[in-house]
Amino acid sequence: MKAWFLLLLWAVSAAAASPLQQFVDDGAIAGAVTLVARRDKIVRLEAVGYADLEKRVPMRTDNLFWIASMTKPITATAVMMLQDEGKLSIEDPVEKYLPEFKGLWMIAEKGKDTLTLKRPSRPITLRDLLTHTSGLGELPPPRPDCSLAELVMAYSQRPLQFEPGSQWSYSTAGINVLGRIVEVVSGQAFADFLDARLLRPLGMKDTTFWPTPRQVRRLAKSYAPASSGRGLEETNIYFVKGDLSDRHRTPFPGGGLFSTASDLCRFYQMILNGGVAGNRRFLSETAVKQMTTTQTGDLKTGFVDGMSFGLGWGVVKQPQGVTAMLSPGTFGHGGAYGTQGWVDPKRGAIFVMLIQRAKLPNADASDMRRVFQQTAVAALGD
Repeated sequence: MKAWFLLLLWAVSAAAASPLQQFVDDGAIAGAVTLVARRDKIVRLEAVGYADLEKRVPMRTDNLFWIASMTKPITATAVMMLQDEGKLSIEDPVEKYLPEFKGLWMIAEKGKDTLTLKRPSRPITLRDLLTHTSGLGELPPPRPDCSLAELVMAYSQRPLQFEPGSQWSYSTAGINVLGRIVEVVSGQAFADFLDARLLRPLGMKDTTFWPTPRQVRRLAKSYAPASSGRGLEETNIYFVKGDLSDRHRTPFPGGGLFSTASDLCRFYQMILNGGVAGNRRFLSETAVKQMTTTQTGDLKTGFVDGMSFGLGWGVVKQPQGVTAMLSPGTFGHGGAYGTQGWVDPKRGAIFVMLIQRAKLPNADASDMRRVFQQTAVAALGD
């Protein structure tokens, strides 16, 4: 009864009482959309602040956001769907699907002006890419119309940074390579595969690499600290040049999607329910368990203490700091501009926070995330 009362009290409170209102008032963020859900329903969906500061356009719960690296678990899901169908195995070497990865070199020693290279002890695997343990090097943002095939070819020309499986190093490049493997195995363009097999069937109508002009009008603007040192100023999405609706832009599997809180909730509920949404199975229970439990052993991982990594997901191993209020085994992912989505299976709860704030010192450890999660967990009363 107490938990129900707390939820009701929170649900009927005015936006001014939002836990994130203080950050809007202090000029740390322009606005936010937050969502708390259970396995089968949304408990709380709230908008606070502004989608456009200059024009004073209020934030709405259906505003779109660039979710950046929150794209990564969606790409990992596509890979695991293909494994469930027997079309690939995550234990396979990448070179089985992308021959350009045969005969990779690895950095053995770095001198002041020289590199000594050697062959790695084994090829990199899809599992290495999913767990960020491949050693694959990054590249500067490519030209906007670069195909995934061209991008992945460029990755294959760079030496590995370390022996596959020996270290954890966050790798957007690795997830982009997985997107290309989805294309090769499925025979479909990566974005088409996602649309047909995951996004449309889940009802994620506002999740896309290329928001339409109508969706762009609902896109929350991105902000960074003003150069004057006071307040915020508008900034761009750093890897996007030109028209957001231009379908010639590369659909980056490692960070290119735009979405809404409600759409993301649909995806998280499917994962929380063991790979099922409605009457449709998207993933096997085995695949979901592999994805959402520790696969990196004792390697130091993540951007906050107490974390490990599954397949495409961060996993809370020892709750502390910004994760102190979450249960062990909570899994999720953040994005470059402060977006966060976490699933607590012990509570059967989902927490989504969408903001568009560039130049956060550590987006995964932001005060906004901590305060939102603390308030949400307290209101759930579990």
